[in-house]
Amino acid sequence: MPDDFDISRLNEVIHGRVRLGIMAYLSGADEADFATLKQKLELTDGNLSVHLKKLEEAGFVAVDKRFVDRKPVTRARMTEAGRDAFIAYLDAMAALVKGQDLVG
Repeated sequence: MPDDFDISRLNEVIHGRVRLGIMAYLSGADEADFATLKQKLELTDGNLSVHLKKLEEAGFVAVDKRFVDRKPVTRARMTEAGRDAFIAYLDAMAALVKGQDLVG
């Protein structure tokens, strides 16, 4: 194992399977509605809500809740800080796999 292996490089907010899935999905979409995320990630309402809230509190995801035709509609999008954090996370994973130091 390389001497420079440092697991602390991984952002703990993003690293969980569900939150990583949310970030990965949102990285390729401008935004997504709650139902789409729930279906794509195979989650319950409560589970998705908890993980979206954690990402929102970190400033990585913006959540917009409104009513359309008297029905609640929740949409999520990745923030600029979220995109930067996601890219840094992916870079850290690549560095850990390759056993290399991160630059910068």
